[in-house]
Amino acid sequence: MTGISNVLSKVRTNTVSLSEPSHEVKPLGDPNCPQCGGVGYVRFDVPVGHEKFGKLESCVCRAKDVAASARSRLFAMSNLERLGNLTFENFNASGNEKARFMTPQERDSLHQAFGVCEEFDTGWLLLEGGYGCGKTHLAAAIANKAVGRGVPTLFITVPDLLDSLRFAFNDPETTFEQRLNEIRTADLLVLDDFGTQNATTWSQEKIFQIMNYRYINKLPTVITTNLMLDAFEGRVRSRLQDEELVRHLKISAPDYRRPEETSNPGISMLTLPEMKKMTFGNFQTREEEAGRESLSTTITERQDKFGGVHKDKTVMRVKVSMDDIQTLREAFASAVRFSEEPHGWLVFLGGSFCGKTHLAAAIGNYRIALGGQALLVEVSALFDYLRQSFHPNSDVSFDRRFQEIRATPLLLLDNLKESNSGSAWTEDRLHGLLNYRYNLHQPTVLTSALDPDTFALQYPSLWNKLSDSSTCQIISINMPPYRRSIKSYSQGKRTG
Repeated sequence: MTGISNVLSKVRTNTVSLSEPSHEVKPLGDPNCPQCGGVGYVRFDVPVGHEKFGKLESCVCRAKDVAASARSRLFAMSNLERLGNLTFENFNASGNEKARFMTPQERDSLHQAFGVCEEFDTGWLLLEGGYGCGKTHLAAAIANKAVGRGVPTLFITVPDLLDSLRFAFNDPETTFEQRLNEIRTADLLVLDDFGTQNATTWSQEKIFQIMNYRYINKLPTVITTNLMLDAFEGRVRSRLQDEELVRHLKISAPDYRRPEETSNPGISMLTLPEMKKMTFGNFQTREEEAGRESLSTTITERQDKFGGVHKDKTVMRVKVSMDDIQTLREAFASAVRFSEEPHGWLVFLGGSFCGKTHLAAAIGNYRIALGGQALLVEVSALFDYLRQSFHPNSDVSFDRRFQEIRATPLLLLDNLKESNSGSAWTEDRLHGLLNYRYNLHQPTVLTSALDPDTFALQYPSLWNKLSDSSTCQIISINMPPYRRSIKSYSQGKRTG
């Protein structure tokens, strides 16, 4: 076994101290450097126990070469060559041309993100948004701009970053510590798709070490994610909530690659073939029914002394008047106006099969045809969908799913029923959803079979908000069901 004295002797013959320059080794540094004499490395004369004891460090004369080498390694790790086409010059801040009729909120979020990213230089930037909204393009544009200025930049997805650290254990050209240090000290670090990594203890700890180092040293960092901030690991979330360092932008623009797709296709009724057929073009305002007798069904509920609820159905013959038809015309005209420029709230009240759902679907289909996003969902189905997130095998949290619903660009809620028909949990979530959208003036369409008096009684707080005509229009459709015209009913035909 080689003695320690021999090891130290070899080290000394291949390195130099600050006080003993040598020119005997192959020069890596400047031959005229007074510090290393051309060796390129220095070893400090410090006592045992000092943090620099026994360590070699690059000499200052190699600073340019070291920086260039670091830039090359980071660029290679980033694989930015394949993303070199993602620049600010070719970013369309108006979204896909097929989505040129985005809502003002969607367009504003994209324009704001573009402006902030184009000026980004220091601090941290967190870009949150759905798939295809443009956040990766903007992040890559920041990275490419920095590389063009010679800034050592690392652009990498979080899973690839963790793989790079794991591979360093078996990499003969570097050590794990060197790789970790290169990542956390990069002049600019862009972490794309944050939150998609496996949440192992090891991965969480490495991510925290990187984030914490950059946070303490205030190194420029860009993060993109499709997760809510609440979904992040607590220590990382805490640092991302520092408003003095972090700029948090939410991009609500639709998927650039699939602008025609509805929001949340897994739940939206607009994906159903029968709903896709409901347009303004085939909606009937039923003028031909004026003066005709129809069947009207009224369902009332009563409670017995044992607490049981009983439903009573009453079928009456009614005559359709021109005033009744006028309510349907008004609803149709309002729906068309709303679809062309969605803002505020539009509420349709009326009995079953009077045309409410058809108009809501027509609005959604019209917006999607223009490249916008819309979600039409029956209220009870919505909360069944939200409850699914509590299942042990669910891959999404309730908070994330709830946020996606309440922040959707155009929400069409169908068939709001009496409040006492649901649980306290449902009513609380419904109130939170509607209150959030109302306060942020997000375009919303609501349909209900409740008459105005019952609606006001069941939802007094919401009704008070909707009574503000400056932000909401309430239309009561006073028409019998399409399927209940006496003539067509007797012949087994449908009139609307």
